[in-house]
Amino acid sequence: MDEARRRFMITAEVLVEVTDAATLRGAALDRVAEAGFVADGDRSADQVRAAERDNVNADVAAALDWIVDADAIVEDAAGAEVVASTVSVDDQGAVDAGAEGMPDFAALFPVCHCGADDCDDCSGYQMTPRSAAILWAVAHLHADFAYDDVQQFGDTPVSEKDGGWAAFADYPRITWGQDAVWRRQAARAFDDLAADLAAGQLPLATCPGEEMAMHLMLRSAQGAAADGWGVPPEKLSLLPGHEDDFDWDLAVDVLLQDEDILHLFDEQLDGIEDPESEENQRFRIGDYRPEAWFRPFQNATPRDGRRPFRR
Repeated sequence: MDEARRRFMITAEVLVEVTDAATLRGAALDRVAEAGFVADGDRSADQVRAAERDNVNADVAAALDWIVDADAIVEDAAGAEVVASTVSVDDQGAVDAGAEGMPDFAALFPVCHCGADDCDDCSGYQMTPRSAAILWAVAHLHADFAYDDVQQFGDTPVSEKDGGWAAFADYPRITWGQDAVWRRQAARAFDDLAADLAAGQLPLATCPGEEMAMHLMLRSAQGAAADGWGVPPEKLSLLPGHEDDFDWDLAVDVLLQDEDILHLFDEQLDGIEDPESEENQRFRIGDYRPEAWFRPFQNATPRDGRRPFRR
């Protein structure tokens, strides 16, 4: 047998503890930005890249997968080369078993199953325990992303060239130049909505900042419920199921007064955030300038201004 061309299968196990999720996600997002993608079915290459970026932001295991280099197990120019390699990342659970647990959403959001057309409880929208759990989980996730961005970037403006942003690159461009104080308020908006759910209340946005937070939460909740992340499936299955679980389209109608804030993503409507602009007055959307994002809506009860920031 020609020893120079023999092949070997090397099996190795590496236990990795993530000590800085923000740095890990930043490194993974840099890899995603540099990688070459191709169209997949009806999705363009850019859409495939965006989906992978969402995966990295949503799941630290997906981020870890991007920074693992299995080929590096063999030293370069050492008389051997890697022909093929595979990588799998298995979640071993949280290191800190004392982490705060999920509220009892079965008790907080009891649901009706009668199905009567005239029932005040189930003829309209019901926040079900499983929907509440998913929304609560993704709210905490987005808050963590936002606080991580503050810690990593401070007052630095968001740049499309920097793929390390976990939260604020997903905000309208008019907010990209805001400072760390503004960003901490945006992070707290997710915590406020999560606190509403933990108190058994519908998470109703009280200001534009919370409106944006709720849009992002509902978008993530849809993916979390479909793909089994956010709340571990075995934990979610312990909550009572209901036919209204994960009705995110109806949730948009109930939990948000309107979708005016989404106009800020349309470059053709630049300037619409200013209440003095012609487009703003035509749509009658009110003040969406960044400095007004944390002022309460006129028909909303203001939050306690003395409440702390989580970090």
